Amino acid sequence: MKIIPGEVSVPKLHGYLLGAIGPRPIAFASTVDAQGNRNLSPFSFFNVFSANPPIAIFSPARRGRNNTTKHTYENVKVIPEVVINIVSHAIVEQMSLSSTEYGDGVDEFEKSGLTPIKSDLVKPFRVKESPVQLECKVIRVDELGDQGGAGNLVICEVVAIHIDDEILDEDGRIDPNKIDLVGRMGGNWYVRASGDALFEIEKPLASIGIGVDSMPEEVRNSNILTGNDLGKLGNVEALPDETEVNDYKLMELSELHYNLADYPEELEKRLHELAHDLLQEGKVAEAWMCLLSFNNE
Repeated sequence: MKIIPGEVSVPKLHGYLLGAIGPRPIAFASTVDAQGNRNLSPFSFFNVFSANPPIAIFSPARRGRNNTTKHTYENVKVIPEVVINIVSHAIVEQMSLSSTEYGDGVDEFEKSGLTPIKSDLVKPFRVKESPVQLECKVIRVDELGDQGGAGNLVICEVVAIHIDDEILDEDGRIDPNKIDLVGRMGGNWYVRASGDALFEIEKPLASIGIGVDSMPEEVRNSNILTGNDLGKLGNVEALPDETEVNDYKLMELSELHYNLADYPEELEKRLHELAHDLLQEGKVAEAWMCLLSFNNE
């Protein structure tokens, strides 16, 4: 399928974008109008874009069906302040309820049953149940268009951060298992960042990996190893030397090599399968020695 924006309807294009680009973090934005009325609404066109200065941006887009603007957008134009409350799984249903298009002056805190607490540096209230609350000053609002579906980038400087101590690990960092975040997908779908959905990948910052292009051709073009397998293998600084490979072959692979000595294609297949399994266990060095043992026949 190939889609050219402008050749499909805005709702259809919107659906494809939201289905493809995710999970998206959710800015649960608290604002006030000129009269001090509270407003609370979620936006998944959101992220953090700088740490110095700390900048977050979210976009309350114009409604596609009637080209009207949202209360949050109107409020920050008058009172350029906002609290971005982070959404955990514990409040996701209440967050969704607050997205109902209530009329002017209706307090979504009351409608959703969430607790407003005063901020330290801005007028909008924080959501007590949110695990992290960002008090922000709005630097500017960039309007991307005047038609339905056009975004309005609310560019915010974070002036205070409130973090629930209960989500911190023993080193004082936010524990991804404890914060239990949710993300927005397409349609009615969300994703929960917990349990098996969480995994770690070592960042290649301290060392320079050899890269996929430096691997032996039979490894690089393997029909068994996956792209993720190759990424792990390519993150090592150097391949094991011949002595290491021969020792591993003698201690761990001798029976396999002996039994399949007359069947090189089957031996290579079995070694690649074994390497894949080792990589699933995080044993990258062992996987490499397994793969390279085939070259030491």
